[in-house]
This record gives sequence, structure tokens and C-alpha cells, in this order.
Amino acid sequence: MLDRDLAELYGVETKNLNRQVKRNPERFPSEFMFQLTLSEKEELVTNWHRFNSLKHSTVLPFAFTEYGALMLAPVLNSPRAIEAGIFVVRAFVHLKEMLLTHKELAQKLKELEYKIETHDEQITAIFEAINQLLAPPPTPKRKIGFEVKEKGVKYAGK
Repeated sequence: MLDRDLAELYGVETKNLNRQVKRNPERFPSEFMFQLTLSEKEELVTNWHRFNSLKHSTVLPFAFTEYGALMLAPVLNSPRAIEAGIFVVRAFVHLKEMLLTHKELAQKLKELEYKIETHDEQITAIFEAINQLLAPPPTPKRKIGFEVKEKGVKYAGK
């Protein structure tokens, strides 16, 4: 988001927002915000009508990532910025509670999955045993032909 949009969101003037950012550079590393180049600014003005007010501005606007937008709340002193900061803190606490709940649920699912796997192995073993009991015992095949012994020939059928 551009500095002017965030200033409107937090209820402050753009110049005051930028002043606070410049006073707190350690809070806004490069992954939190950056300043647009002249060509980027011109491209915005050309492609988006809502940025026409930037056309004649001599100052290049700052663009903020979601981290930078969140970091602005504690450095700005406006009622909306204070509300936003409180909202963010509450949202993170709620998110933490949700994650803990999901962690417990994930652990219970893992335990249930282990039980099912164990039961599957046991059920498979039971089915194999039942199949062995139901299968007719193999009947020995009668030998056909003659069997040669040292002292004579014996008929194998009897």
C-alpha cells in the first residue's frame, strides 16, 4: 500500500506518516517498505486513475508491505492507529489460541491414525487366519505309475 492510502486508513496526514517513518528507520527495514522510483510512480499514474494526484508531486511515495503497514500502528499517534494496534494484538492472541487448539486436535488425529493402523494390521491377520481355516485342506495326490526299488518293482497306486 502507498503511504497516502495508509495515512488515510490511520487518520493522519501523509507528511506526518512519512515523518514518523523517517524518525524510526530501525522499525522499517527494506522488507517492510521501499520508496517508488520515478518510473514506477509514472507507471502508476498512467495505469490507474486514482493516482492522478501523484502526477505533479515532486515527492516519490513510499510503498509498504503488510509488515510495514502493521508496524505503522505503534509509531503513529492517532485514535485509529491506536485502535489498529489493539486490533492487531487481539488478532495475534486469537490466532495463537486457534493454533494451540489445532495442535491438540492434530495430536489426537495422529493418535487415532496410529490406532487405526494397528487395528488394520490385526484385522488383516484375522482375515488371513479365517481364510486359512475356510480353505479345504490339500488332499495328497495319489501317485500313478511304477516305483522302482532295489529288489523289485512295486505298483505305486496301491
